[in-house]
Amino acid sequence: MDNAMGTGTELLWSALGGDPALVDRVEYGGTPGQLPARLPVMDLSRAAVAVAGLAAVERAGLRGPVRVDDGAVATAFVSERHLRVDGRAPVNFAPLSRFWRAADGWVRTHANYPHHRAALLAALDVPASVDSVEAVAAAIGERKAVEVETAVYAAGGLAVALRTPAEWAEHEQGREVAARPLLTRERLDEAPPRRRSGPLRVLDLTRVIAGPVATRTLALLGADVLRIDPPGNPELPDQHADTNVGKRTAALDLDSPSDRRTFGELLDSADVLVTGYRPGALDRFDLDRPGLVTARLSAWGDYGPWGGRRGFDSLVQVATGIAVTEGSAEEPGALPAQALDHGTGYLLAAAVLRSLTEQDRDGGTRLVRLALAQTGHWLTHGLPLPHGREGLGGTPVEPARYLTETDGPLGRLRYAQSPVAYEGGPADWSRPPGVQGGDEPVWLARP
Repeated sequence: MDNAMGTGTELLWSALGGDPALVDRVEYGGTPGQLPARLPVMDLSRAAVAVAGLAAVERAGLRGPVRVDDGAVATAFVSERHLRVDGRAPVNFAPLSRFWRAADGWVRTHANYPHHRAALLAALDVPASVDSVEAVAAAIGERKAVEVETAVYAAGGLAVALRTPAEWAEHEQGREVAARPLLTRERLDEAPPRRRSGPLRVLDLTRVIAGPVATRTLALLGADVLRIDPPGNPELPDQHADTNVGKRTAALDLDSPSDRRTFGELLDSADVLVTGYRPGALDRFDLDRPGLVTARLSAWGDYGPWGGRRGFDSLVQVATGIAVTEGSAEEPGALPAQALDHGTGYLLAAAVLRSLTEQDRDGGTRLVRLALAQTGHWLTHGLPLPHGREGLGGTPVEPARYLTETDGPLGRLRYAQSPVAYEGGPADWSRPPGVQGGDEPVWLARP
């Protein structure tokens, strides 16, 4: 391995406030040319993994190298595709989650969750009993792309009109994103340093990929991660199997007084809270606690006209011009991985670890904020483009060496190993994912 690929890592580590001298510990290797794209996707991916490893060794006080293998990174960034449960391949997108031809361009929808599918059909006046691609295609084809976007969001669904990079740069939300840093880390008060013993306690209120990747990484590093979901809206089964390895999961209805008390007790003794719901959705639950490290993840940021909107990696690619860059306005494309999700996830884990390290020394309640759109802006504006068309070349790795299998409550599970690797670090998670909501909402006992 060598350390000749450090530019992206140096930029991210600087954004995290890390000691520049530590970057020299990162060793890069593996088969080059992975995740081929017109944009510097591999640079983003390896840098995000590298800073997660750096933050881990810094916090643990280790002095050995952080190893970043391009094959391991590329495999992990499409972990949802490599997942197998008893030999069955996952279902990553529902039939109504796709690009559609509108009257004046393209629209992309996201309808993997039942309530988002219902909102999409309602906005398009398609009967709820109809799960027909043809019916939705006809309804969208009669309208302008922005009209579909507006109507579907107003109904509580998710749809985004395809924009070019120039159009996003002129959009009010695009200007707001461009004016802000990649991430923000704040010290909110003068709370004294916490005295901790035993594993970190991480309360996980995230969904889909980015947030769960972050908490999955913290679980790898030894944290007691307890994910909470509402009982009537569980995670999609395959996403649960992919991103909840190493964690425990419980179901709590925060509108129930008894469950709300239980949640409050968990939060009172948590070290870290990670949230991934749209901005404002959890404000009524009073999540502030002195001495807590809180990490808030959103799609578009918590500012601007889209600050309260839901969003997913695929939709951010479409809005921000990435889909045009990777294809064209006539035939939109996509990144070779949901790299905004995965990259933001590893970056979020690094930000939490860095905040904990600083908190151990200086105290203070800490707040970290990241957004997929800000990661997308860094991908398109913060890194040099691949030389010529070399970014579209490369030889895909054989992923088998980066996959492993185990038996667990869900069956025989094949999954991608974590790309976060360093001397003295863990080789794998301590437990497979369990049945959703099957754990008690309590922290593990500390020694």
